[in-house]
Amino acid sequence: MQADVLNGLRGTPKKMAAKYFYDEAGDKLFQEIMNCPEYYVTDCELEIFTEQTGEMADLILRGGEPFDLIELGAGDCTKSSHLLSLLLATDTDFTYCPIDISASTIEYLETALPQQLPGLKLQGLHGDYFDMLAIAAERSVRKVVLCLGANIGNMPVVEAQEFCTKLRSYLSPGDMVIMGVDLKKDPHLIRAAYDDTDGITSRFNLNLLSRLNRELDASFDLEAFKHYCSYDPESGACKSYLISLKDQLVKVSDEEITFRKDEYIWMEISQKYELAEIDDMAVAAGFAPVKHLLDSKAWFTDGVWVVKQ
Repeated sequence: MQADVLNGLRGTPKKMAAKYFYDEAGDKLFQEIMNCPEYYVTDCELEIFTEQTGEMADLILRGGEPFDLIELGAGDCTKSSHLLSLLLATDTDFTYCPIDISASTIEYLETALPQQLPGLKLQGLHGDYFDMLAIAAERSVRKVVLCLGANIGNMPVVEAQEFCTKLRSYLSPGDMVIMGVDLKKDPHLIRAAYDDTDGITSRFNLNLLSRLNRELDASFDLEAFKHYCSYDPESGACKSYLISLKDQLVKVSDEEITFRKDEYIWMEISQKYELAEIDDMAVAAGFAPVKHLLDSKAWFTDGVWVVKQ
């Protein structure tokens, strides 16, 4: 984290790695974001996982069994628990492998899920997606990878393509990916989702500075930075920034970082896509798009991809 943060703050523009948002406080704030009225993403994908669970399960089971159900960035498992419950009811032989950068999240799932879903085989993996996926890939069984919550949108388009290609490298022909992707829509709806009136997203961004103060002996003054969000309907890029409100010098570990008044830290991107753009990305990475499972408003898709033979 120290190397990533310092490298990001030395650059132009300054930026942060979004994966470090999720300490214990960040996890709680993100849960609040998902529950705020402007943030439509969670409700759209939850609708898919409640209303179309049977079709999703049918697509998964066509590939045969047993299999490992690997979830990247599992969070509290609210959405995927619907799928887990149905698969258990069909007496399917599978192991659920949640991967999360947050140790507290994995500890919670390892305690809570076996109580909520008796009979569930679970192997929690705490760490970076691909480090943990390498461990999961050592098992010879078929793999079904869940990448939900528009996680793919937390990367610029080029990086998202590289992510999908790298994901493919850990999988074998016949393995499956279910990729959650937020779609382009009314720009006002999108921007409001990342700049809520209660200021939860602002606190979520500022919490990362608190984490750096605590864990990297940094000296960020949270009152000297302000959250700002923009959305470009042409490119589909929704970006969050922290703007420096004054000229200031911030210590991070043993290094001093200079900020000019109005200079920004690029905190996060939430990229939106057209359906055709998603299919193109899948094909370029070595997958065959099978199905788009859409919510009733067609605001969000869980795309089902299979690794090409």
